[in-house]
Amino acid sequence: MPEGDTVYLLARRLNARLRGQSVRRSDLRVPRHATADLAGATLVTTDTHGKHLLTRFTLPDHDDLTLHTHLRMDGSWTVLNPGKRLPRNLVPDIRVLLEFHDGLSAVGLKLPVVELIPTASEKDVIGHLGPDPLRADWDAAEAVRRLGQDPDRPLAATLLDQTRMAGLGNLWVNELCFLRGHSPWTPIHDVDVPALVSLAARMLRFSVNTPGATQVTTGNTRRGEQHWVAGRAGRPCLRCRTTIQVVAEVSGDPERRRTWWCPHCQPGPSAPA
Repeated sequence: MPEGDTVYLLARRLNARLRGQSVRRSDLRVPRHATADLAGATLVTTDTHGKHLLTRFTLPDHDDLTLHTHLRMDGSWTVLNPGKRLPRNLVPDIRVLLEFHDGLSAVGLKLPVVELIPTASEKDVIGHLGPDPLRADWDAAEAVRRLGQDPDRPLAATLLDQTRMAGLGNLWVNELCFLRGHSPWTPIHDVDVPALVSLAARMLRFSVNTPGATQVTTGNTRRGEQHWVAGRAGRPCLRCRTTIQVVAEVSGDPERRRTWWCPHCQPGPSAPA
C-alpha cells in the first residue's frame, strides 16, 4: 500500500500538471456518482491527509466540491497528454476520468474509494485522522498525545493506526522501530514518544523533499540496502550482521501486519505466538 509520502508526491505531480485546468468532461464510474458532472469546473488543487487524496474544484454557481480518493493496495492516478489513450486492457479498471480543455486527461484506476463531497464537508471523510507531518497544520504535540492514549498497545500497531498519526505505513513503521532501537511489540509507554514523532516527521519530509531519496532510510540507494529491516528477512543486519527476522501478516487483524526486525538491535518483547 502506498504510504503518506508517496501519496504526497503523487499529489505534487498532479498539481504540476492539472492545477488551474478547466474540466471539459468527467466520468465517475462508481454507482454513487455515475450521474455527477464536473464539466465547467476548475481544478484548484489536490491536497493530501495521510494516505487520502483530496482534489478540490470550483464550479460556477455551485458550492465547491472535493473528489476524495484513496489508493489502498492497487489504485493509481495517471495524467495523459493530448491525444494519448490508455491501453485497451486497462479501460475496465477506470474509476475516474477527467478530460480538460487543454487536452490533458487524468485517469484514476482501480480506486477503491471515490467520493464526491462538498469541500466544506471534508472533515466527514478525514476528520478521524491524526496529525500528518506533511501538512501545514502538523501538530506534533497532538500526535504525541494520541499515540500515548493506549499505553499498553504495541509500538508498531500504534504507529500504524492512522487515527493517532497519519501517513505512516508498514515500511516506515518497521524502519522507525529499528532506528529507535525497540522491538515492534514494545508497549508504547516504554518508548520516548516525542523523540519517535520527531524522527518520523523528519524522515517523511526528507523522503518527499530530497531527490532520489524517496523511502530510502539508510542513505544507501543500492538495491537491497535502502532499508534497515523492511523487506530484508533472512539477510544480515546492516548494523550488527544479525539475521533479520520476519513474521507474516495475520489476515484481517490490523494489529498483526508483516513485521521485520533485528533481534539484537531491537531488544524487547518477542512476536506473539
